[in-house]
Amino acid sequence: MEKLLLVEDDPDLIPTLSAFLQGEGFRIISATGQTQAASALCEQQPDLALVDISLQEGNGFGVCRQARELNIPVIFLTACGDEFSVVAGLDMGADDYIAKPFRPRELVSRIRSVLRRNGRQKSLLTVGDIVLDPDKGTVSKRGRAVFLSALEYKLLLLLLQHKGQLLSRDRLLEEIWDSGGEFVNDNTLTVYMKRLREKLEDDPGKPRYIKTLRGLGYRLEEDGC
Repeated sequence: MEKLLLVEDDPDLIPTLSAFLQGEGFRIISATGQTQAASALCEQQPDLALVDISLQEGNGFGVCRQARELNIPVIFLTACGDEFSVVAGLDMGADDYIAKPFRPRELVSRIRSVLRRNGRQKSLLTVGDIVLDPDKGTVSKRGRAVFLSALEYKLLLLLLQHKGQLLSRDRLLEEIWDSGGEFVNDNTLTVYMKRLREKLEDDPGKPRYIKTLRGLGYRLEEDGC
């Protein structure tokens, strides 16, 4: 589980954004100013820092400077249209920026992209004897290749990224909408989950990994039992 440092002094944004990112499988540490952030960077060694440029105590540029000295990647959170801050942050070595207000899903995509580029995201995703390699886009079971469609691959990736967590049908539909150019609705989601089980489970009728929670959604069991 990747560890993120959120440096933000907005009392309304911290708990909301922290809860969302935790739901995406990240561990969150928060700081409200430059002094707290400096301590967290040294003591906690996060995998990435999300830094608001405007802080009541200190500023995001100072946080970015220290993070870069520790080889910790940085994504700046900036006010919409603040071009000077964006340029200054990137010149200091920030890896990316996103303007407020931002879409949470876009932020998660940016975070994962920066983690991958910096080699801080676990390269292989596994459950039991199933292995997904995001860098190569391959899936194997007991060392043998499993061939998935684009939509099946996306479903498995989402389940692996949220092992042990309930993913509602609405959430899955939102994430995979039009994946691979295929139209997806509630019925086709059921069909693709069935196909995924047929390719991955030893006994698709009694799935070990991909569990259905009736009326709620799906969950990938961490221990496969």
